[in-house]
Amino acid sequence: MTASKGAGRVQRRAPWSLRRLLLTGILLPVLLLIALNAWSLYQQTLSSLHTAYDRTLLASAKSISEQIGVVGYDDAAHLRAMVPYSALEIFEADNQSRMFYRVSALDGKLISGFSELPMWVGKIPQRPPYAALVDFYDDEFRGQPVRVAVLLQPVSSANGRGMAVIQVAETLELRQSLALQILRDTLIRQALLVLVVGLIVVIVVQRATQPIRQLSQNLQERTQGDLSPLNAPEAPREVQPLLEATNQTMRRLQRLLSNQKRFLRDASHQLRTPLAVLKVQVQSAKRGDIAPAQAFAEIDDTVDRATRVANQMLALAKVEQLRQEDSSQANGSFALLDEIVRDVALELSPIIADQDMDFGIETQPCSVPAHEWMLRELSRNLLHNALRHTPHGGRLQVDVRQQAGMAILCIEDSGSGIDDELAQRLFLPFSAGNTRSGSGLGLAICQEIVQTLGGQIELSNLRNAHQQISGLRALVKFPLQAEEAQSIDTPIT
Repeated sequence: MTASKGAGRVQRRAPWSLRRLLLTGILLPVLLLIALNAWSLYQQTLSSLHTAYDRTLLASAKSISEQIGVVGYDDAAHLRAMVPYSALEIFEADNQSRMFYRVSALDGKLISGFSELPMWVGKIPQRPPYAALVDFYDDEFRGQPVRVAVLLQPVSSANGRGMAVIQVAETLELRQSLALQILRDTLIRQALLVLVVGLIVVIVVQRATQPIRQLSQNLQERTQGDLSPLNAPEAPREVQPLLEATNQTMRRLQRLLSNQKRFLRDASHQLRTPLAVLKVQVQSAKRGDIAPAQAFAEIDDTVDRATRVANQMLALAKVEQLRQEDSSQANGSFALLDEIVRDVALELSPIIADQDMDFGIETQPCSVPAHEWMLRELSRNLLHNALRHTPHGGRLQVDVRQQAGMAILCIEDSGSGIDDELAQRLFLPFSAGNTRSGSGLGLAICQEIVQTLGGQIELSNLRNAHQQISGLRALVKFPLQAEEAQSIDTPIT
């Protein structure tokens, strides 16, 4: 139970679809802005309604002031008012709100109106909104919120002069209902706008992702092993880099699979023959058809040839692996070609001495952007070929030089050279001139290495004064490291 719960916890949540992501990313901020806008609109609407209806309250207060009389002057003034309620009914709109009034003296003494209405205790603002001594404020009357206008109205008559405080209060049903009505109408329009935006997002995403869905369907309908490039020119521009990267990956996979198939085909073809020969030789030795010493010598020769073929095929596969990785440029590694060639020549020195060759080597420091293994394998294969085809006591010359911004490896032997027919297929795998002395993979490995490093390889016959073939020249060129490309050129003849 614990393991199953732990496995369930590590499961990742499914990623959101593009449609859901866009709808959430667009509509959520829009809805938040609509909510803020609705609250702001409601407050602004109430403020505007207060401004409009406050004028009505002021008109009501002025209408009441016309019904006030006075006897006496100033502090001795006695105010009286006869205000019928019908005087306020003309200011009540649609029976949605009710109005109340109170007329008082400056000292708060009630003259007329509703005594429950609280006496005004504020002060007139320095800059009233109208040309009158008026103040507006919010209060509560009989458990309901009201808007109150206070008017300080001087009253005079033939018999006196005084100051009256007139308060007119109005309930807020009408103002609030109008504000809510405006808010509802606005929210309905904005809701329709949100629906339109959502519909447009869905349609646009559906249309934009149609090429991707079509591409996915085409991939699902492909046969197994089909790694041909994806072709979707109608896909959005933002998807094109992904398609190009996918095509590059598929091309690499195609090359990798092709190399694997070729390796398996060649391995099965090339190893089957020596193994079959080896089995026949062992059976012949068991039967006593040949002498044991001769049998062991033949078996040893067959094993050597099979081992050489296997090693060269593995080397060819490794070259292709390094080509796929492109590590020489990715890691910025450099190898000293001159030192590698000297090391390989030193390894082969017993063979050179055994064949009593006239061997010479001249080198200049050359740094090549390459794996050391690749240069070592290239040098070993070329020198092996030269040693194998140079007669006893022949000449073998190795030079490493710089010329025209290139590192040049030149190997000249005094063998029999190559004919024109063989020269056309010499770099193809298993195209050896003598199948008894080689597998035909050495020069193919050299060609793969040189192409991987961006170089060139040429084989040409050497001729004497009588235009007779006197040997073979293998010439390999590599690009130098930048700072060494400016060295003094040394021509090779």
